[in-house]
Amino acid sequence: MRTLATLALALVAAPALAQTPGVAARPFEPAPWWMERPILASTGHVWTEVPANRAQVTATYDAIDRDAAAAQRAAADKVRTLGQALAGYGADKVRVETTFRIQPLYDQYRDRQGDVNENQRADKIERYQVVANVAVEIRDIRLTERVYATLMAAKPSSTQPVRFRLQPENETLTQMFRLAVEDAKRRGELATAAAGARLGTVKLIDPTGRACETDVLVTGAGRSYGGDTGAYQVPPPAPPPPPPLPVPPVERRVEDVTVTAARAGQQLDPEAIRLPLNPPLQRLEQKACVIFSLG
Repeated sequence: MRTLATLALALVAAPALAQTPGVAARPFEPAPWWMERPILASTGHVWTEVPANRAQVTATYDAIDRDAAAAQRAAADKVRTLGQALAGYGADKVRVETTFRIQPLYDQYRDRQGDVNENQRADKIERYQVVANVAVEIRDIRLTERVYATLMAAKPSSTQPVRFRLQPENETLTQMFRLAVEDAKRRGELATAAAGARLGTVKLIDPTGRACETDVLVTGAGRSYGGDTGAYQVPPPAPPPPPPLPVPPVERRVEDVTVTAARAGQQLDPEAIRLPLNPPLQRLEQKACVIFSLG
């Protein structure tokens, strides 16, 4: 009798244990959004080469004097004259940025080992050097040679290589996107013809191309299930894709030119020292994702 009573209690308690919260049944995943009807995800990819339309050149001008104010005036006069010459090209075509740096030049001496040292003390300043840095952005690429010659004619103490880059116009980017969409349609037509299907209407157009990636099309991609508990776990949404890397500019280096006549103090004509500077071609890419229904 005692054994039968124990079995009866166990059978009564069994349903209560089955309803204990904490062990949830694994739910079914919802069907992917595209399974209602067949689709084709087609990625269009186009590229072209466009000549660089921006140039950057930097030149440095020095002025040295025992009086700091006199050195500043001398450097300002050089830059002012140069700025007036560059302004003649037009602010919409040539943009100029000027910065100044004042550097004291100290008294120097040689130690017993013959090394040259400086007395870096306020009472040992012999002269002041004012360095004017002129950075020029050329937005009309046709003026590159003339602007560079103008900088050289102003007797710079040093120059940096000319650097070219591409700043695509809005209309260029728009036309590239249109071509990418057309390429996606052409690829879709070729794919459906090869598979014996028929291309239907457009369901989605994505200019980033992200919608055609697998983790967007397939529900559950990248997901995992829990271990012992059997709980359905969904990782946090993936971060948005990083922006496309800019096309690295192709640099054409122009070696610094030492103009002997300019160093001697003679006035030079910029046209007499013009160098041939040809902007390089830059690669421009665009992609687009177009999702079609299938007939």
